[in-house]
Amino acid sequence: MLVVFLNPVHPVEMQDFALGLREVGATVLGVGDTPKSALPRKAKEALSAYLQVPRLLDEDDVVRRTLDGLGGRRPERVETCWEPLVIAAARIREAVGASGMSVDTVRGFRDKQLMKERVAAVGVPVPQSLRVRTADQARAAAAEIGYPLILKPIDGAGSASTYRCDDPDELERALSRMGHVVEASCETFIDGQEFTYDTICVDGEPRYENVSQYLPRPLIARSQEWLSPIIVTYRDLSDPRLKPGVTMGRRVLAALGMERGYTHMEWYRTGAGEVVFGEIGCRPGGARLVDQMNVGSSADLFVEWARAVVHGQVQVGPDKPYLTAIIFKRAQGRGRIREVRGLVDFLREHGAHVAFEELLRPGTPRRDWTQALLSDGFLLLRHPDEDTLLALANKAAQDIQLFAS
Repeated sequence: MLVVFLNPVHPVEMQDFALGLREVGATVLGVGDTPKSALPRKAKEALSAYLQVPRLLDEDDVVRRTLDGLGGRRPERVETCWEPLVIAAARIREAVGASGMSVDTVRGFRDKQLMKERVAAVGVPVPQSLRVRTADQARAAAAEIGYPLILKPIDGAGSASTYRCDDPDELERALSRMGHVVEASCETFIDGQEFTYDTICVDGEPRYENVSQYLPRPLIARSQEWLSPIIVTYRDLSDPRLKPGVTMGRRVLAALGMERGYTHMEWYRTGAGEVVFGEIGCRPGGARLVDQMNVGSSADLFVEWARAVVHGQVQVGPDKPYLTAIIFKRAQGRGRIREVRGLVDFLREHGAHVAFEELLRPGTPRRDWTQALLSDGFLLLRHPDEDTLLALANKAAQDIQLFAS
């Protein structure tokens, strides 16, 4: 089976998805903007052929060059696991007659206003929202919706360029930072805990499911540098705290016409116990969430995604031996990492529960914590008991510190 895979290099986990396709027997044509001579080892191993394009985010150009590069060949699948390219992949699918979701279906996963309209149509609770294209439209929407509200790009990913506004002054400050955004969603702020619902689907049916929780919510984590954000994945999805979100997620998948592949949904649980839809993408979660789910499930979900899209199968059961927690660290200071404090002691005492540790080492330049949740590195922990895992995660957040100068 010939599979076109858009963006097989960056972020780094895209190489694992490409390898997964090769593992299940696909012939993989990669399309990316990395020079062929600079392809990482994993990508070279995964790809049978590679098409370099000059601008990966120039959708029209990528579609045209990919169709030209196929030279009349008809791939059975056209896939991407990167949010900005899901429409391009759908356009190529339609042009060559490949299996998979149409452009219209994929827009339901990409356009946040259209998404909420389609989900609300089947009775799923969603925040009140309006599409805005100008500052005046945003002000009018705010007057209709009321404060507090959220202003974010209509086709954004994660919490980039997303702002909570509690009054008109904060709205004006947000608008001053969003000049690059063509369309935005102005929506009611939902006060509650924030969770994910993640799946690998085959013909719209979730064959693998996961629920994670953000501690704290991403909007808070992205606004306070001193925090060490944590994401926890759970074992028992029948837990009364989680089950309503899973039920809602399955309804969302049906409403939006999901076919095969990953989905990553975010949802809220209010203090009154109500569950409210947030948003969903037809791609995996970022910030090493697939690695986190792998550790909790003792599976290779890069391969299982590939098996789903190529063969319509998933070979991983529902039992999960571990809860997991990933803790993202941010150094104090600017410049290069000078010292990592507390890591040796933590590993000596709790190393049996550490699945991965990828903190930046002394001499390494700091990353821009406002642009990447991975920040200055992370620890990934696992344990079968929730209370123990949370205690370990909080200890790592408090006791391990990085310093830069």
